[in-house]
Amino acid sequence: MSRRYCEQCGYPETACVCTAVSTIYPGSQLLVLQHPSEVEHAKNSVRLLQLAVPDTRVIVGETEADFAELRAELATDSMPTFLLYPSDNSQLLQADDSSEAVRLILLDGTWRKTLKMYRLNPWLQALPQRHLPLAAPTAYRIRKANRSDSLSTLEAAAAALSQLEPGLDVAPMYALLAELVEQRLRRMPAKVRERY
Repeated sequence: MSRRYCEQCGYPETACVCTAVSTIYPGSQLLVLQHPSEVEHAKNSVRLLQLAVPDTRVIVGETEADFAELRAELATDSMPTFLLYPSDNSQLLQADDSSEAVRLILLDGTWRKTLKMYRLNPWLQALPQRHLPLAAPTAYRIRKANRSDSLSTLEAAAAALSQLEPGLDVAPMYALLAELVEQRLRRMPAKVRERY
């Protein structure tokens, strides 16, 4: 018997998060470049991000050729664009980065995969780069990361929007993530849950 999916949130009906969805519409634009291996990943936070911030745009790819159309589009656009990525060239993201509407590009994937995306795309390296201030540890406990400063893409987007738009209530983003994490933990066998 095939699994039934919720038509609204896209998750299996047994994992529906619709009751926790509350949408927000920031002035900043979110553009996620998603590694192909993340698209079908069950613990992918970009799907949640799109539920919380419906204007989020997601482009799947890895190489420069994958993003050729986007690069052409950005070349004709005057909106200030920042890559949110903690590189050697990045500066701290601050509220004064947003005196006008800005576009934030986020890379979605494991650290290893996003580093590869960054290296394969010199046009990303040429963008002004920003990183987030040190934050609390990730609340996305159901997905392991080997860096202590790891955040899910949804958490990074929420933290960035809080910096750029201090008056924006990003609590709905965190609430949606908390709902998904709680559901996943509840369904895990007790012995597995202890590891999280």
